[in-house]
Amino acid sequence: MDALLSQLFAGLSLGSVLLLAALGLALTFGQMGVINMAHGELMMAGAYTAFVVQQVVADAGVSLLVSLPLGFLVGGLLGLLLEVTLLSRMYRRPLDTLLVTFGVALVLQQLARDVFGAPNVDVRAPAWLQGAVPVLGLDLPRTRLFILALAVLAVVALALVLRLTPLGRRIRATVQHRDLAETSGVSTRATDRLTFFLGSGIAGVAGVALTLLGSIGPTLGTAYVVDAFLVVVVGGIGQLKGAVIAAFGLGLIQATFEYSTTASLAKVLVFVVVVAFLQLRPQGLVAVRTRSLA
Repeated sequence: MDALLSQLFAGLSLGSVLLLAALGLALTFGQMGVINMAHGELMMAGAYTAFVVQQVVADAGVSLLVSLPLGFLVGGLLGLLLEVTLLSRMYRRPLDTLLVTFGVALVLQQLARDVFGAPNVDVRAPAWLQGAVPVLGLDLPRTRLFILALAVLAVVALALVLRLTPLGRRIRATVQHRDLAETSGVSTRATDRLTFFLGSGIAGVAGVALTLLGSIGPTLGTAYVVDAFLVVVVGGIGQLKGAVIAAFGLGLIQATFEYSTTASLAKVLVFVVVVAFLQLRPQGLVAVRTRSLA
Protein backbone atom coordinates (compact mmCIF):
# COMPACT_ATOMS: atom_id res chain seq x y z
CA MET A 1 0.00 0.00 0.00
CA ASP A 2 2.82 2.39 0.87
CA ALA A 3 4.51 1.64 -2.47
CA LEU A 4 1.27 2.38 -4.33
CA LEU A 5 0.76 5.70 -2.54
CA SER A 6 4.41 6.59 -3.06
CA GLN A 7 4.14 5.98 -6.83
CA LEU A 8 0.85 7.86 -6.97
CA PHE A 9 2.47 10.92 -5.42
CA ALA A 10 5.51 10.54 -7.69
CA GLY A 11 3.20 10.56 -10.71
CA LEU A 12 1.22 13.58 -9.50
CA SER A 13 4.45 15.41 -8.72
CA LEU A 14 5.89 14.68 -12.16
CA GLY A 15 2.57 15.64 -13.72
CA SER A 16 2.57 19.02 -11.95
CA VAL A 17 6.03 19.78 -13.37
CA LEU A 18 4.87 18.78 -16.87
CA LEU A 19 1.75 20.89 -16.48
CA LEU A 20 3.69 24.00 -15.49
CA ALA A 21 6.05 23.47 -18.42
CA ALA A 22 3.21 22.93 -20.92
CA LEU A 23 0.56 25.40 -19.75
CA GLY A 24 1.92 28.45 -21.56
CA LEU A 25 2.73 26.42 -24.65
CA ALA A 26 -0.83 25.06 -24.82
CA LEU A 27 -2.11 28.63 -24.82
CA THR A 28 0.15 29.99 -27.57
CA PHE A 29 0.26 26.87 -29.74
CA GLY A 30 -3.52 26.53 -29.61
CA GLN A 31 -4.26 30.10 -30.62
CA MET A 32 -1.49 31.02 -33.04
CA GLY A 33 -0.21 27.68 -34.31
CA VAL A 34 3.33 28.77 -33.47
CA ILE A 35 5.73 25.88 -32.81
CA ASN A 36 7.81 27.68 -30.21
CA MET A 37 11.00 25.69 -29.71
CA ALA A 38 12.30 28.56 -27.53
CA HIS A 39 9.62 27.86 -24.91
CA GLY A 40 12.17 25.95 -22.82
CA GLU A 41 14.56 28.91 -22.92
CA LEU A 42 11.79 31.16 -21.58
CA MET A 43 11.65 28.74 -18.64
CA MET A 44 15.44 29.03 -18.35
CA ALA A 45 15.10 32.82 -18.22
CA GLY A 46 12.67 32.46 -15.31
CA ALA A 47 15.09 30.13 -13.51
CA TYR A 48 18.01 32.54 -13.93
CA THR A 49 15.74 35.36 -12.73
CA ALA A 50 15.35 33.44 -9.45
CA PHE A 51 19.13 33.02 -9.29
CA VAL A 52 19.77 36.74 -9.81
CA VAL A 53 17.12 37.77 -7.30
CA GLN A 54 18.71 35.51 -4.69
CA GLN A 55 22.05 37.26 -5.21
CA VAL A 56 20.32 40.53 -4.27
CA VAL A 57 17.85 39.30 -1.64
CA ALA A 58 19.67 37.07 0.84
CA ASP A 59 16.53 35.63 2.48
CA ALA A 60 15.62 32.57 0.40
CA GLY A 61 11.92 32.75 1.28
CA VAL A 62 11.58 36.40 0.30
CA SER A 63 13.64 35.90 -2.86
CA LEU A 64 11.34 33.04 -3.96
CA LEU A 65 8.22 35.15 -3.43
CA VAL A 66 9.82 38.03 -5.37
CA SER A 67 11.08 35.70 -8.11
CA LEU A 68 7.67 34.27 -9.01
CA PRO A 69 6.08 37.52 -10.30
CA LEU A 70 9.44 38.76 -11.62
CA GLY A 71 9.97 35.47 -13.48
CA PHE A 72 6.51 35.91 -15.02
CA LEU A 73 7.42 39.43 -16.12
CA VAL A 74 10.83 38.46 -17.56
CA GLY A 75 9.45 35.43 -19.43
CA GLY A 76 6.48 37.44 -20.67
CA LEU A 77 8.57 40.33 -21.97
CA LEU A 78 11.01 37.99 -23.71
CA GLY A 79 8.10 36.20 -25.36
CA LEU A 80 6.51 39.49 -26.36
CA LEU A 81 9.80 40.64 -27.91
CA LEU A 82 10.04 37.36 -29.83
CA GLU A 83 6.46 37.70 -31.09
CA VAL A 84 6.78 41.32 -32.18
CA THR A 85 10.16 41.03 -33.89
CA LEU A 86 9.97 37.60 -35.54
CA LEU A 87 6.85 35.49 -35.12
CA SER A 88 4.35 38.15 -36.20
CA ARG A 89 5.80 37.87 -39.69
CA MET A 90 5.34 34.10 -39.84
CA TYR A 91 1.75 33.34 -38.90
CA ARG A 92 0.25 30.49 -40.91
CA ARG A 93 3.80 29.22 -41.54
CA PRO A 94 4.33 26.78 -38.63
CA LEU A 95 7.44 25.11 -40.06
CA ASP A 96 9.15 28.50 -40.38
CA THR A 97 8.29 29.31 -36.76
CA LEU A 98 9.85 25.98 -35.73
CA LEU A 99 13.14 26.80 -37.43
CA VAL A 100 13.26 30.41 -36.28
CA THR A 101 12.43 29.67 -32.64
CA PHE A 102 14.98 26.82 -32.62
CA GLY A 103 17.60 29.36 -33.69
CA VAL A 104 16.39 31.78 -31.00
CA ALA A 105 16.68 28.98 -28.42
CA LEU A 106 20.35 28.42 -29.37
CA VAL A 107 21.04 32.16 -29.16
CA LEU A 108 19.43 32.39 -25.71
CA GLN A 109 21.42 29.38 -24.48
CA GLN A 110 24.69 30.96 -25.63
CA LEU A 111 23.68 34.27 -24.08
CA ALA A 112 23.11 32.49 -20.76
CA ARG A 113 26.57 30.87 -21.02
CA ASP A 114 28.17 34.26 -21.68
CA VAL A 115 26.41 35.93 -18.77
CA PHE A 116 26.27 33.19 -16.11
CA GLY A 117 28.92 30.72 -17.32
CA ALA A 118 28.54 27.14 -18.55
CA PRO A 119 28.51 25.37 -15.15
CA ASN A 120 25.17 24.89 -13.44
CA VAL A 121 24.28 27.11 -10.49
CA ASP A 122 22.07 26.49 -7.46
CA VAL A 123 19.20 28.45 -5.99
CA ARG A 124 18.67 27.84 -2.28
CA ALA A 125 15.23 26.67 -1.22
CA PRO A 126 13.71 28.57 1.72
CA ALA A 127 13.74 26.89 5.14
CA TRP A 128 9.95 26.43 5.09
CA LEU A 129 10.27 24.29 1.95
CA GLN A 130 12.99 22.02 3.30
CA GLY A 131 12.20 18.62 4.72
CA ALA A 132 9.07 16.54 4.29
CA VAL A 133 5.45 16.44 5.44
CA PRO A 134 4.16 13.11 6.82
CA VAL A 135 0.94 12.07 5.03
CA LEU A 136 -0.61 8.59 5.43
CA GLY A 137 2.72 7.19 6.57
CA LEU A 138 4.67 8.76 3.71
CA ASP A 139 7.17 11.61 3.88
CA LEU A 140 6.24 13.95 1.01
CA PRO A 141 8.90 16.55 0.07
CA ARG A 142 7.67 20.09 0.70
CA THR A 143 9.21 21.38 -2.51
CA ARG A 144 7.18 18.88 -4.56
CA LEU A 145 3.99 19.80 -2.68
CA PHE A 146 4.71 23.49 -3.33
CA ILE A 147 5.14 22.88 -7.09
CA LEU A 148 1.92 20.83 -7.13
CA ALA A 149 0.06 23.68 -5.43
CA LEU A 150 1.65 26.21 -7.79
CA ALA A 151 0.53 24.21 -10.84
CA VAL A 152 -3.05 24.03 -9.54
CA LEU A 153 -3.00 27.77 -8.80
CA ALA A 154 -1.70 28.52 -12.31
CA VAL A 155 -4.47 26.44 -13.91
CA VAL A 156 -7.18 28.08 -11.81
CA ALA A 157 -5.84 31.58 -12.54
CA LEU A 158 -5.62 30.88 -16.28
CA ALA A 159 -9.11 29.37 -16.34
CA LEU A 160 -10.51 32.46 -14.59
CA VAL A 161 -8.75 34.74 -17.07
CA LEU A 162 -10.15 32.78 -20.02
CA ARG A 163 -13.69 32.61 -18.63
CA LEU A 164 -14.23 35.90 -16.83
CA THR A 165 -12.15 38.63 -18.47
CA PRO A 166 -12.52 40.52 -21.76
CA LEU A 167 -9.07 39.24 -22.76
CA GLY A 168 -10.23 35.67 -22.19
CA ARG A 169 -13.29 36.20 -24.36
CA ARG A 170 -11.11 37.65 -27.13
CA ILE A 171 -8.70 34.69 -26.87
CA ARG A 172 -11.54 32.16 -27.09
CA ALA A 173 -13.08 33.98 -30.04
CA THR A 174 -9.73 34.05 -31.87
CA VAL A 175 -9.14 30.35 -31.23
CA GLN A 176 -12.59 29.38 -32.50
CA HIS A 177 -12.55 31.45 -35.69
CA ARG A 178 -9.93 34.14 -36.27
CA ASP A 179 -11.56 35.72 -39.33
CA LEU A 180 -14.99 35.89 -37.71
CA ALA A 181 -13.45 37.40 -34.57
CA GLU A 182 -11.83 40.13 -36.66
CA THR A 183 -15.13 40.80 -38.41
CA SER A 184 -16.74 41.18 -34.98
CA GLY A 185 -14.27 43.88 -34.01
CA VAL A 186 -11.70 41.82 -32.10
CA SER A 187 -8.14 42.95 -32.72
CA THR A 188 -6.57 39.53 -33.24
CA ARG A 189 -3.08 41.03 -33.53
CA ALA A 190 -3.32 42.66 -30.11
CA THR A 191 -4.87 39.47 -28.72
CA ASP A 192 -2.00 37.41 -30.11
CA ARG A 193 0.57 39.64 -28.41
CA LEU A 194 -1.19 39.54 -25.05
CA THR A 195 -1.63 35.78 -25.34
CA PHE A 196 2.05 35.29 -26.11
CA PHE A 197 2.98 37.52 -23.16
CA LEU A 198 0.71 35.47 -20.88
CA GLY A 199 1.95 32.08 -22.12
CA SER A 200 5.60 33.11 -21.96
CA GLY A 201 5.07 34.54 -18.48
CA ILE A 202 3.74 31.18 -17.27
CA ALA A 203 6.89 29.59 -18.72
CA GLY A 204 8.95 32.02 -16.60
CA VAL A 205 7.03 30.95 -13.47
CA ALA A 206 7.70 27.31 -14.38
CA GLY A 207 11.42 28.13 -14.56
CA VAL A 208 11.35 29.61 -11.07
CA ALA A 209 9.63 26.45 -9.79
CA LEU A 210 12.27 24.22 -11.41
CA THR A 211 15.00 25.86 -9.32
CA LEU A 212 13.51 24.01 -6.35
CA LEU A 213 14.24 20.64 -7.96
CA GLY A 214 17.95 20.98 -8.69
CA SER A 215 20.72 22.97 -10.32
CA ILE A 216 19.98 25.18 -13.30
CA GLY A 217 22.04 25.77 -16.43
CA PRO A 218 21.83 27.07 -20.01
CA THR A 219 20.29 23.80 -21.25
CA LEU A 220 17.61 23.62 -18.58
CA GLY A 221 14.77 24.22 -21.03
CA THR A 222 15.93 21.56 -23.49
CA ALA A 223 15.04 18.84 -21.00
CA TYR A 224 11.42 20.01 -20.77
CA VAL A 225 10.38 21.39 -24.16
CA VAL A 226 9.77 17.97 -25.76
CA ASP A 227 7.70 16.82 -22.77
CA ALA A 228 5.72 20.08 -22.94
CA PHE A 229 4.88 19.45 -26.60
CA LEU A 230 3.84 15.88 -25.76
CA VAL A 231 1.38 17.20 -23.17
CA VAL A 232 -0.05 19.76 -25.62
CA VAL A 233 -0.47 17.25 -28.45
CA VAL A 234 -1.95 14.50 -26.27
CA GLY A 235 -4.26 16.92 -24.47
CA GLY A 236 -5.57 18.49 -27.66
CA ILE A 237 -4.31 21.68 -29.28
CA GLY A 238 -5.25 24.73 -27.22
CA GLN A 239 -7.32 22.85 -24.66
CA LEU A 240 -6.67 23.74 -21.01
CA LYS A 241 -8.68 20.78 -19.71
CA GLY A 242 -6.87 18.42 -22.05
CA ALA A 243 -3.47 19.75 -20.98
CA VAL A 244 -4.30 19.12 -17.30
CA ILE A 245 -5.48 15.56 -17.96
CA ALA A 246 -2.54 14.79 -20.25
CA ALA A 247 0.08 16.19 -17.87
CA PHE A 248 -1.07 14.20 -14.86
CA GLY A 249 -1.83 11.13 -16.99
CA LEU A 250 1.65 11.09 -18.54
CA GLY A 251 3.18 11.75 -15.12
CA LEU A 252 1.39 8.75 -13.60
CA ILE A 253 2.28 6.51 -16.57
CA GLN A 254 5.96 7.47 -16.40
CA ALA A 255 6.09 6.97 -12.63
CA THR A 256 4.51 3.53 -13.07
CA PHE A 257 7.07 2.51 -15.68
CA GLU A 258 9.93 3.88 -13.58
CA TYR A 259 8.81 1.69 -10.67
CA SER A 260 9.53 -1.51 -12.61
CA THR A 261 12.21 -0.32 -15.07
CA THR A 262 14.68 2.56 -15.31
CA ALA A 263 14.07 6.27 -15.88
CA SER A 264 15.46 6.12 -19.44
CA LEU A 265 13.42 3.07 -20.42
CA ALA A 266 10.33 4.59 -18.82
CA LYS A 267 10.75 7.68 -21.00
CA VAL A 268 10.95 5.48 -24.13
CA LEU A 269 7.84 3.54 -23.09
CA VAL A 270 5.95 6.80 -22.54
CA PHE A 271 6.82 7.84 -26.11
CA VAL A 272 5.50 4.48 -27.36
CA VAL A 273 2.25 4.97 -25.44
CA VAL A 274 1.86 8.50 -26.85
CA VAL A 275 2.48 7.35 -30.44
CA ALA A 276 -0.03 4.51 -30.03
CA PHE A 277 -2.60 6.89 -28.54
CA LEU A 278 -2.21 9.41 -31.36
CA GLN A 279 -2.80 6.64 -33.90
CA LEU A 280 -6.21 6.08 -32.31
CA ARG A 281 -7.06 9.70 -31.54
CA PRO A 282 -4.89 12.14 -33.54
CA GLN A 283 -6.90 15.18 -32.39
CA GLY A 284 -5.89 14.53 -28.77
CA LEU A 285 -7.99 13.95 -25.66
CA VAL A 286 -10.10 17.09 -26.05
CA ALA A 287 -10.83 18.37 -29.55
CA VAL A 288 -11.35 22.10 -30.04
CA ARG A 289 -14.80 23.19 -31.16
CA THR A 290 -14.62 25.80 -33.88
CA ARG A 291 -17.15 27.65 -36.01
CA SER A 292 -15.10 26.96 -39.11
CA LEU A 293 -16.85 25.12 -41.95
CA ALA A 294 -13.54 23.69 -43.18
